[in-house]
Amino acid sequence: MHTISLRSAARTQLIDITGEVQAAVTALGVKEGVCTVFAPHTTAGVTINENADPSVRRDILHEIDKIVPFEDGYTHGEGNSAAHIKASLVGSSVQVLLEDGRLALGTWQGIFFAEFDGPRHRKVYVTAQ
Repeated sequence: MHTISLRSAARTQLIDITGEVQAAVTALGVKEGVCTVFAPHTTAGVTINENADPSVRRDILHEIDKIVPFEDGYTHGEGNSAAHIKASLVGSSVQVLLEDGRLALGTWQGIFFAEFDGPRHRKVYVTAQ
């Protein structure tokens, strides 16, 4: 297993970690199989989406904020219920097939760490088999 450490810079943010995940796969030495990317956090997640146009990231975060607003009469004492809900909607892991040691992502796809309770120091685990 490989660990990616990162620091989010905003309350909500989609951070492209595709390069770091590919580097982890290369270090793990797996040529064919499946890569799993897992975020061990309850207020963050991992997703795959377009990485060519940064406006897609902004649009995704904007729409998620409309669906789950930060202020909505939640009862959770820490005040971050919206972040927990958003993380549940996005999910905590993704899997990507490997072909000749490379992530078999589509032309416009990237892997993103989804921060919903930042800024914070975070980590992501990567395995390949």
